[in-house]
Amino acid sequence: MFTRYFDRLRGSGEAAITLPPMDGALRPNNRIEEADEIAAVDAPDNLVRHNGGLIFSSGSTLHKLEEHGAVAQIATETSAVCCLASHTSGALAIGLEEGQIIIRGGAHDGQSFTSLGDTQIVAPSAMVFEDAATLLICLASQVHGMAEWKRDLMTFGASGSVWRLDLITGAARCLSRDLAFPSGIVARDDGAVLVSESWRHRVITIADGGEPGVVLDELPGYPSRLIRGDNNDLWLCIFAPRTQLIEFVLKERAYRERMLAEIDPEYWIAPSLHAPISYLEPMQGGGLKQLGELKPWAPSRSIGLVVRLDADGRPLESLHSRANGKRHGITSCLPVSGGLLIASKGGDTILKATT
Repeated sequence: MFTRYFDRLRGSGEAAITLPPMDGALRPNNRIEEADEIAAVDAPDNLVRHNGGLIFSSGSTLHKLEEHGAVAQIATETSAVCCLASHTSGALAIGLEEGQIIIRGGAHDGQSFTSLGDTQIVAPSAMVFEDAATLLICLASQVHGMAEWKRDLMTFGASGSVWRLDLITGAARCLSRDLAFPSGIVARDDGAVLVSESWRHRVITIADGGEPGVVLDELPGYPSRLIRGDNNDLWLCIFAPRTQLIEFVLKERAYRERMLAEIDPEYWIAPSLHAPISYLEPMQGGGLKQLGELKPWAPSRSIGLVVRLDADGRPLESLHSRANGKRHGITSCLPVSGGLLIASKGGDTILKATT
């Protein structure tokens, strides 16, 4: 007890607020900000290849991205689309904000799930087909829906889980529980399942019934989707940065509880998907602007960041939109011929960057 008191008094030990630097392969640049815009779309997300084309979601609507940046609406769901997964057999798995997973096309067309075993689906955050009849699923939280991701972070949510679903029998097996907002998943050829755990700032590997193993930790932001690239490398989206101010608020229970109870979530001292757009938003003082100009090194609540990892999870390179940019909130990307497609959910745009 006395140790914790003195730690808080001196800002040491458990009370220390230190963050990993963006250095080495994560050194800031402007590659996302300088990327070519393919299409301007409201809050694009979930870029996937499907039936020879490229599709993505925007709210509750599914779109096809056609040549020369044309966008065609192909379906409208009953609630916001949280995640998509596609298989070469023609199957498309759709995770909805209302707590449902639907299969469209393929051998299991029309199947829908509102629970996995005895666990209700509350926040489907990421999916990938392991094979034509097996779906790997991340449930980010059992307490908050995907739209309440900020509240889950600010209340130290750790009720997420990872599942393997047999589409033939409907049987579901839990691979891991008590995860802090798992929001990206990929199956490797060696049988490993990699998961990004947002609130613990890391990428982990999961095996049936075993303890998660850490592949990459101490990330400077909150990781989101994981996407397989060429040569067994991986692309990791980081949708928002960690800051000392946010870390400080997470340690101040009384202040945080009042903030959650009395202030609109848009104006919390919490991560954001978009660059500042309102004078009501926090963090507008001298640390952000000098002579009226927003500096690229300012402690922003939002950034754009995608990291390429090797097969062992080591960062190789990164693409950034810095604090003074607009292409923030990167929640999805997709390697394509000649570059990388990037969905900037906070910047309302789909981009193509050279890699």
